[in-house]
Amino acid sequence: MRLHELVHARTGDKGDISNISVIAYRAADWPLIEREITSDRVTAHFKEALGGEITRYALPQLCALNFVIRGALTGGVTRSLALDAHGKCLASVLLEMEICPK
Repeated sequence: MRLHELVHARTGDKGDISNISVIAYRAADWPLIEREITSDRVTAHFKEALGGEITRYALPQLCALNFVIRGALTGGVTRSLALDAHGKCLASVLLEMEICPK
């Protein structure tokens, strides 16, 4: 199962930091999302594409996780030579992560 089947994402970026929030479509899926989508798994999913630290913040009252990704935008959106280095593109990549419901 891909993550996008359970959540949608919102993003933001400021300078070289990107925020990706994943929000459950259904509250019943929150325990699975909280258990499966860890900082380590997100880091592994992005592999070497992102150079910075990824910090996860859980927002259980919203059934959401927020990931703060430092060093994600190669100096910032306006300074990067990379195409589509915005948070929206990173969120699309994250939503393709495979998870295993138990």
